[in-house]
Amino acid sequence: MNRKLLILLALLGLVLGFFALGLHNYLTLDQLKASQVQFAQLLDAHPVAVPAAYFGIYVLVTALSLPGAAIMTLAGGALFGLGFGLLLVSFASSIGATLAFLVARFLLRDSVQQRFGARLKAIDRGIERDGAFYLFTLRLVPIFPFFVINLLMGLTRLRTWTFYWVSQVGMLAGTAVYVNAGTQLAAIERLGDILSPALLLSFVLLGLFPWIAKLLVAAAQRRRVYQRWQRPARFDRNLVVIGAGAGGLVSAYIAAAVKAKVTLVEAHKMGGDCLNYGCVPSKALIKSARVAQQIRHAGDYGLTASVPQFSFREVMARVHRIIAEIEPHDSVERYTGLGVEVLQGYAKIIDPWTVDIALNNGGTQRLTTRSIVIAAGAAPLVPDLPGLEDTGYVTSDTLWERFAELEALPRRLVVLGGGPIGSELAQAFARLGAEVTQVERGPRILPKEDHEVSELARDALAADGVEILTGHTALRCEQVAGEKRLIVEHRGAERAIPFDQLLVSAGRRARLTGYGLEELGIPSNRTVTTNEYLETLYPNIYAAGDVAGPYQFTHTAAHMAWYAAVNALFGQFKRFKVDYSVIPWTTFIDPEVARVGLSEQEAIDRGIPHEITRFELAELDRAIADSATRGFVKVLTVPGRDRILGATIVGTQGGDLLAEFVLAMRHGLGLNKILGTIHTYPTLAEANKYAAGAWKKAHAPERVLRWVARYHQWRRGGTV
Repeated sequence: MNRKLLILLALLGLVLGFFALGLHNYLTLDQLKASQVQFAQLLDAHPVAVPAAYFGIYVLVTALSLPGAAIMTLAGGALFGLGFGLLLVSFASSIGATLAFLVARFLLRDSVQQRFGARLKAIDRGIERDGAFYLFTLRLVPIFPFFVINLLMGLTRLRTWTFYWVSQVGMLAGTAVYVNAGTQLAAIERLGDILSPALLLSFVLLGLFPWIAKLLVAAAQRRRVYQRWQRPARFDRNLVVIGAGAGGLVSAYIAAAVKAKVTLVEAHKMGGDCLNYGCVPSKALIKSARVAQQIRHAGDYGLTASVPQFSFREVMARVHRIIAEIEPHDSVERYTGLGVEVLQGYAKIIDPWTVDIALNNGGTQRLTTRSIVIAAGAAPLVPDLPGLEDTGYVTSDTLWERFAELEALPRRLVVLGGGPIGSELAQAFARLGAEVTQVERGPRILPKEDHEVSELARDALAADGVEILTGHTALRCEQVAGEKRLIVEHRGAERAIPFDQLLVSAGRRARLTGYGLEELGIPSNRTVTTNEYLETLYPNIYAAGDVAGPYQFTHTAAHMAWYAAVNALFGQFKRFKVDYSVIPWTTFIDPEVARVGLSEQEAIDRGIPHEITRFELAELDRAIADSATRGFVKVLTVPGRDRILGATIVGTQGGDLLAEFVLAMRHGLGLNKILGTIHTYPTLAEANKYAAGAWKKAHAPERVLRWVARYHQWRRGGTV
């Protein structure tokens, strides 16, 4: 029999026996008063056995959360006096409370975590960080039922030792009041006499003391941080935002929307990397490349295949036209119209409230501000490769201008890096007709995805003509007889890869220099160091987006910007901890690779129990009709439950299809809810419903169905 069930039955037996034997009748005030003389005589006769028995019974009553702990505490004072009684009760109550805590943890925590784990994550994080503080506060105020605290704390991740010693210390004041009252037992007519309104108020004030102390400590810490700076008497702005990428634009937009006076500073182009160098131009190029590939494979659709004819200059011109078409959404004019002051120049933080701006058109401007949001973004990481500067290279930032000047597509392109950006651009240029070699130092491309996803992506790129060299380390660049070469090493052997253009796509690095961070002492190693409120060392200076991490996506930068802006403007009333619990992303190769939450490999590496449900797109009617059957939907769920831990979609429009799982995870909806939602036929979105159906089929109640089959057989007139 299951150990948990055995323990539960044993506990139930003890509780039922307690009431069945009428033992609860002994734990009343009248009974205590009536038996005081007898207890005293027993104590005289057995000075060791009686305290030991009392101690054991107290532990048992507390551990089982039985009524009568208050009477037991009074008995401690009445029998043993204040000193010895307080000693016995203090340890017995803490030990019993810890046993109740452990029982709740063993019997209930796993099931509660499985059912409500996503909603409890924030509570668990708070308990791990400040659990001792919260428990101590609750223990100081005896109006909170201690047995409820014991059970609820057992459902959290609070360490057992922490629970014990905090309970030991925190319950001491309330215990002393009851034990002392027990020494004056004759004067007590009812339990309410012990805790008068004045005494209760005293306990409430005592319980508030740790919070007041915490506020005072925080105030002292802030004062120490700011002590070498002179705070302005008044401020020019409520908020200054540095950087007009996704994080900066959203921060400034929110500030203007709530009528704060906000200045947005951008040194280069409005819209940041995404509009000018990343998301927008790359997707425009990918679309052109996809059309070219469809022309080559028109035979798959019953049409005549041909070699696509195009002007590379015109392809790049289209990319820039699309940037220009979207540009007004992020323009100076639009944000000025929204109420944001936009200054184009370089911002440097002089002190926690002062920003100097070197304007692009000449001159400087100094602003004082209550709060600052640093949203400076990130730039391509260029490795220190010998000969790289001599042979020349482009990055995902510079290729759009450089390639726009070319008359023809680079014949031989080497892409250094196997991450999402490198993979997207390698496939796109290969589809346009370039001879593309992709070099990755690690064992596979897209290393953050599952192994099978990486293999599928590799096969897709290889099918489009990309030569993928994994496990190859770039050593140097050189130029021999006018030919540029990248020298790589693989298993001890060197190889020369000739190229006309080298695209460095080795990751991105936060922009950290030139903003005054070093002078202010703000910690910044690979990113600006922030707390869960996105505050830096100085509570009025925030960082959001790529410059802060941990995710370098446009949508996460915008997500973080909301927290940074709201905390900066209204943090004195309420602060919000940034929530990274449901972060989706997509690599826009063909087929697209989209994911939210845990991957299968991450779940294995972290030891997280999970089940896997798959649905192959080859079984989907719309995918068959579109000749787009490569890929699958893979969902990770809690064992035996439909709660979603993560989802990976590989397939056409995978990034769009993922939104349903993002919504479900964000709002705690399981696969049964997706299964019960009508999806238009025939659409690719049906893949999500079929994946949910596959989970449901795997968890069908076979025993019940066998009885249902017998029922139907009986209804047909057959024998059961």
